[in-house]
Amino acid sequence: MITFPNAKINLGLNIVERRPDGYHNLETIFYPIKLQDALEVNRLEHAEVPYKLRVSGANLHGSPEDNLVVKALNLLRQHHSGILPVDIHLFKHIPTEAGLGGGSADCAFMIKLLNEKFRLGLSVKEMEQYAAQLGADCPFFIQNQPVFASGTGNIFEPIELTLKGYHLVLVKPDTPISTKEAFSNIHPKHPEVSLKEIATQPIENWKGLMKNDFEESIFPCHPEIAAIKDKLYDLGAVYASMTGSGSAVYGIFKQPVENVDEKFSGYFCRQREMD
Repeated sequence: MITFPNAKINLGLNIVERRPDGYHNLETIFYPIKLQDALEVNRLEHAEVPYKLRVSGANLHGSPEDNLVVKALNLLRQHHSGILPVDIHLFKHIPTEAGLGGGSADCAFMIKLLNEKFRLGLSVKEMEQYAAQLGADCPFFIQNQPVFASGTGNIFEPIELTLKGYHLVLVKPDTPISTKEAFSNIHPKHPEVSLKEIATQPIENWKGLMKNDFEESIFPCHPEIAAIKDKLYDLGAVYASMTGSGSAVYGIFKQPVENVDEKFSGYFCRQREMD
């Protein structure tokens, strides 16, 4: 069986407060986009190992046990004995260290795929509970619909929002951003206007209202990322922002951008029509 985990973007991201446990509460809107990995799982006949993992398309660091698809497999196996040995092929197309949720998507789609393949009978809520054990935003990809997220990014509230008909330009520079770096100069504060309220306004009003707080921390240290956002606006974006803690930046356009790859030569760049 094969499935295609998709990425997400953050529409706004407010770091609200620092928690006693050292983490931060935030507010953001997760929106799924049509940029996909490919995840295939087949039975391993007469296997002496519980799984085999092949990753192509990108070099991922760490051992197979560190990969979220394997963690999802092992977690479900703790509770469901009917999962047989499997051969896993993960093709990475979603850039890593980009704020696009690629690893979280792979994790959630693995849970959904195993549920279907081995007829585990898990409900949506049960799959979300498993996904939550593996990452704060992993449960989002179970239902894969726009949500307002709060807490550490793990509390979801459905939101009526569609960008259908708009065009997304996504640009990823070769600039890794660690979590430590992203939070290094963050100053938590409650937003003056809720993202949920901003999202009800026409998208043309979002510029200047809908903000990603990580930009204040990251742009001074990485002006090349800030320059991408400025260029997207120069090209006619109605709204542009860094997604998550970066380093990918997106622009939302009313019309397709011609020769977009040439305009961002040397960077990972994709254009998609929005659903």
